Amino acid sequence: MIFVALLRGINVGGKNKVDMKKLKLTFEGIGATDVVTYINTGNIIFRDDNRSAAELSGKLEEAIAADFGLTIRVMVRTLDEIKGIMDKLPEHWTNDTDMKSDVLYLWDEINDESVLEKLTINPEVDSVTYVQGAVFWSYDRADADKSGMNKMATSKKVFQQMTVRNVNTARKIYELMQAADKKELT
Repeated sequence: MIFVALLRGINVGGKNKVDMKKLKLTFEGIGATDVVTYINTGNIIFRDDNRSAAELSGKLEEAIAADFGLTIRVMVRTLDEIKGIMDKLPEHWTNDTDMKSDVLYLWDEINDESVLEKLTINPEVDSVTYVQGAVFWSYDRADADKSGMNKMATSKKVFQQMTVRNVNTARKIYELMQAADKKELT
């Protein structure tokens, strides 16, 4: 089965530095195969045919603590789960000079539409939607100072229960997962 591991809070602002080549070895060390890392923010696509996402998450958190001395939350999602999210992502959303668009992947404990009540949303600026497993958030960069996203990132406890990727990264992760799956089919 194809999985993605989304690590929270590595290589951000010079904190929790993790070398991706060494991280790949950590994944291989727990028995994952076909391991591919994507950019330095902790996106790892891999195959494991013997364990569930929950089992892998715990095993990877232990291995990262042992190999890097870091306590890092690891979200593991299947290709089907990511497909369910990506199928609902608005195609016109971009992350560029005009628009900021993110996918906020949710840990199970907050994976419910009620999560929207915990967010600081400015309805005049922010476009925010809950889907199973994630929240989509977008706004025009010209209105960045009015967006609730910036306030949430620095002040809300709920922010600690999610990991954020911009839509460009989210789409690339999905593309890499699909490619890994096709490799299995050929």
